[in-house]
Amino acid sequence: MPKSRRSKIISLTQTSKKNKEHKVAIIENLRDAVNDHDYLYLFKFENMRSQKFSEVRKYFREPDMEGNTSKVVLGKNKLMQIALGRTPEDEHSDNLRHVSKLISGNVGLLMTSRSRKDVESYFKTLCEEDYARSGCVSERTIILTNDMIATYPVSMVEHFRKLGLPVEVSVGQLRFTGGQQEYTLCKEGSILSVEQCRLLVHFGIKLSNFKLDLICRWSNGEFESYASW
Repeated sequence: MPKSRRSKIISLTQTSKKNKEHKVAIIENLRDAVNDHDYLYLFKFENMRSQKFSEVRKYFREPDMEGNTSKVVLGKNKLMQIALGRTPEDEHSDNLRHVSKLISGNVGLLMTSRSRKDVESYFKTLCEEDYARSGCVSERTIILTNDMIATYPVSMVEHFRKLGLPVEVSVGQLRFTGGQQEYTLCKEGSILSVEQCRLLVHFGIKLSNFKLDLICRWSNGEFESYASW
């Protein structure tokens, strides 16, 4: 009998009965999804956006040419590791332990019967610009000029000051104080503050990219890493 059909004991310690039942259900559902699809992919994500990720889910929920739908899972890494198995003795199917070992940080699982070409093409092309959030690292240096702030009404002067911009009203226009012609809003590699992010939105500057990258692929006992992809 294939490993994936074996009855396994799920060990969950230090948890209430209700929580334990919930976690066991998650694990069993994940194992069923592995059984029901031809391929399993582990992917990592950057700058997660709920709205954008919902589009990813929608894409893979759509039936392929054979009428098969896919399942995308984001959740607690430990539960995903338990579901797949971490050793040769407890892995749900041959070599799933290799996938489990790579589950760390911001990752998710895709169970699908779509062709490899379809999946890899989708992940390679998925990269959308978005506004950065506080705590993100600035990908480049952003410099604002007097011409850029002059397009805003003078009534914005106090609002901009509260966000840290050294501005004043001069000859009926917003200008930087002290005769400055430009102002460095953020430098490449710096951690963005809440105020900086709000200013970036004001000026329509997108510094983040929502994207997903494949880490590895598993199918019928065969494991493959995308480390050099």
